Amino acid sequence: MSYVAPVKDMLFNIEHLANIEQIAQIPGFEDAGLDTAQAVLEEAAKFNEGVLAPLNWEGDKYPSSWRNGVVTATPGFKDAFKQFVDGGWQGLQHPVDFGGQGLPKTIGAACGEMQNSANMSFALCPLLSDGAIEALLTAGSDELKATYLENLVAGKWTGTMNLTEPQAGSDLAAVRTRAEPQPDGTYKVFGTKIFITWGEHDMAENIVHLVLARVQGAPEGVKGISLFVVPKFMVNKDGSLGARNDVHCVSIEHKMGIKASPTAVLQYGDHGGAIGYLVGQENRGLEYMFIMMNAARYGVGVQGIAIAERAYQKAVTFSRERVQSRPVDGSLPSAGAIIHHPDVRRMLMTMRAYTEGCRALASVAASAYDAAHHHPDADVRKPNQAFYEFMVPLVKGFSTEMSLEVTSLAVQVHGGMGFIEETGVAQYYRDAKILTIYEGTTAIQANDLVGRKTARDGGQTAKGIAGQIETTEDDLTRSGTADALAMARRLKAAREAFISVVDFVAGNTKASPNAVFAGSVPYLMLAGNVMAGWQLARGLLAAQDQLAAGKDAAFMQAKITTARFYADHILSKVPGLRDSIVEGADSVTALVLESF
Repeated sequence: MSYVAPVKDMLFNIEHLANIEQIAQIPGFEDAGLDTAQAVLEEAAKFNEGVLAPLNWEGDKYPSSWRNGVVTATPGFKDAFKQFVDGGWQGLQHPVDFGGQGLPKTIGAACGEMQNSANMSFALCPLLSDGAIEALLTAGSDELKATYLENLVAGKWTGTMNLTEPQAGSDLAAVRTRAEPQPDGTYKVFGTKIFITWGEHDMAENIVHLVLARVQGAPEGVKGISLFVVPKFMVNKDGSLGARNDVHCVSIEHKMGIKASPTAVLQYGDHGGAIGYLVGQENRGLEYMFIMMNAARYGVGVQGIAIAERAYQKAVTFSRERVQSRPVDGSLPSAGAIIHHPDVRRMLMTMRAYTEGCRALASVAASAYDAAHHHPDADVRKPNQAFYEFMVPLVKGFSTEMSLEVTSLAVQVHGGMGFIEETGVAQYYRDAKILTIYEGTTAIQANDLVGRKTARDGGQTAKGIAGQIETTEDDLTRSGTADALAMARRLKAAREAFISVVDFVAGNTKASPNAVFAGSVPYLMLAGNVMAGWQLARGLLAAQDQLAAGKDAAFMQAKITTARFYADHILSKVPGLRDSIVEGADSVTALVLESF
């Protein structure tokens, strides 16, 4: 089955939830209204459906390969990447000053979802370049920007993030890669980095590595880490490529999923030292790398939505075609397609509701990002920044965890055929697993939500968002339809449970850290569930208005029905999660270690 981009649902979110016409009032985004969004998304759909999607399974069967330090991408990827670059897709949401199109994240994120649905392994390459571009825009010197940004934004060169080392996974305090200052102002970099996505390949002319390393004499721990640009090929004064730098790919990993994306082990400095250029100031590397990581964390959340959408489409197609057993209600005289069976419908509706809820959440978060970074009024920027920062661990953590459930359900809908690789659905399940791990595991996202986003301000940001949710409840109640009233009831119970957990977290993080962090991931899942449900509730109201205006009745009714399902079957789980967090902490750590 081929992929069909859900352009209509994306545009619904962009118009009614993300309020694209308000974003188009921001200086610099005047041409980025709904008409532009529609034109860009329709063009993106053509490229992703026609060029990238057919290569997805090919990449699973014929992964990237390594030989004598050279990595060759899956057949077809290099040509697809050239088409991607020629179409200007890498520069979609990057500044016009460096050759980008300067479109808002609200539009760019939807295009990113399509890329990842079509071909997640391929889409990882531009995702990492986006992060490198963000870091250089924020912290790079004018010289570094002039040297690297235009080609990165164009897609002629690609970017990577180099954090992890064999002894330092998520614990960056253990980073040992070292950087030695040179008389000419450059540094020589020595060390080994692992898990470097698209760290070596043959699709672009140059690869720009952003590398965490310690300068000699730097403080211990995370306070002594600096960030460096280390290009694969040196760049001459005139912008042409020079000699090969002393960075080499010594192997690539054999993985459970995303097989076409080469995950490289990179060795720096085996032949005298890799030449690197300091980004910003010494010992502030982690701060700069977090800029890349936050961009990438949001992007990985979108990957979760993307793979869920692809799995949902595959499951729907199969359930329409697979004939098994007579329906339990006798509505068919003999065996029929399994989509007639109530439990198959339940699985499909679960997949659909999760995916649409997380897509709506991501779209609203992107809109907040655009206002936070580009609005001329500081009083508008500040609350939008706080909102966006609160949403990032939810978009990343909740959307990726839900993608595991959705891709698992896709296999289940296929029955025994889903366990067979030839049907292709198993790939989505395997590809989805990495999403809960890289760019910070779900537990790390939960730690961020607890520490930086909830405990730090005493839960004020969270409670401010709860106030907005309460306004939506009032709107639902005023609407008075059966679906709106059911959603209002579920949303109210979920909001109250959310506030209860926020109070527990804010009140106990310092005094009883084990009790709070025992429930940190359940808190993240609860908060993500509430926020996605809230956006579907807003969508329900918008769909009712559109339906009343006689617009696209089938689509709008489906939006309402999906939101109602989310309320009844997913949002309804929130109060129980609250109980496990607030009342169940002791049992998490009660078992003595010897008993494990």
